[in-house]
Amino acid sequence: MEMPHNRVFSGVQPTGNLHLGNYLGAIKRFVELQQTHECIYCVVDLHAITVWQDPRELLHNTREVAAAYISCGIDPVEHIIFNQSQVAEHAELAWLFNCVARIGWLNRMTQFKEKAGKHRENASVGLFAYPALMAADILIYRATHVPVGDDQKQHLELCRDIAQKFNVDFAEAIAVRGHKDGFFPLTEPLIAGPATRVMSLRDGARKMSKSEASDMSRINLTDDADTIARKVRKAKTDPEALPSEKEGLEGRPEAENLVGIFAALDDLSVEDVLQKYGGSQFQVFKSDLSDLAVSKLGPIGEEMQRLLADPQGIDDILRNGAERARAIAAPIYDEIRKIVGFAH
Repeated sequence: MEMPHNRVFSGVQPTGNLHLGNYLGAIKRFVELQQTHECIYCVVDLHAITVWQDPRELLHNTREVAAAYISCGIDPVEHIIFNQSQVAEHAELAWLFNCVARIGWLNRMTQFKEKAGKHRENASVGLFAYPALMAADILIYRATHVPVGDDQKQHLELCRDIAQKFNVDFAEAIAVRGHKDGFFPLTEPLIAGPATRVMSLRDGARKMSKSEASDMSRINLTDDADTIARKVRKAKTDPEALPSEKEGLEGRPEAENLVGIFAALDDLSVEDVLQKYGGSQFQVFKSDLSDLAVSKLGPIGEEMQRLLADPQGIDDILRNGAERARAIAAPIYDEIRKIVGFAH
């Protein structure tokens, strides 16, 4: 069983209201990676239920993420789109990794601390242990690369720790099975470009989020052109003109956020944007940003609505993707069973 050389895995949680941050921080990058990698993209519904989900909403949200993948340009024929719960090997390997990972490692996960907050004792075991499932998601395909934002780097480091510990713990059995360089790869991060962390349109110090009370804080992927334009026009700014140099954005979080969004949408560097708009007032810049956002995001929203009108069609795509994903995962997990010593 050869180690893959260029396999990407990543996923998005189906928790509703996909927004510009999901697009620029993840999905746009997923689309670009199709040109250079073998891509497996998942709707991670097992991760979603670490906090309670209404079953009807979970089903709709799963289809919505799949529709977003396709509408943004991911090809479900050349690559794989599926939902996690249809491939049982994810959960089976996660249990094995629960036995490899150390409690001290999981206790250091800052995202659990943030999500559990002061009510840590009331959080689900799944919320605490889900980094082990995330490692299983990646390693059940022996993925070599994962596109990550700043908030996921720690989880990928844990994935690498789990892979390395497994390779060491079972080194003799792995060698007997003919795997000379360990069984699992130490998966590498693919760091995205500008605007990997998109902030709220109402507060540049807060990450854009579906949970923020004001819908004006985010651009949803299903927003129509008029709504997108209105949200950009009303986005919070400061009274100063835009700087001509990147250093001039320091201490100006709203300006930095909008410039980063423009750069990412138009495939430019922040420096390119400032060279064009340095010295301009926000009224001019936001007018152009509005036009750009509508031109890039409007067609995505329209295509998502078209796909969501045919839920059976989306389900067929997910089912086909799951069959193809399972065809990769099943023989890998069968080899893991032999390495660990499970009876057949």
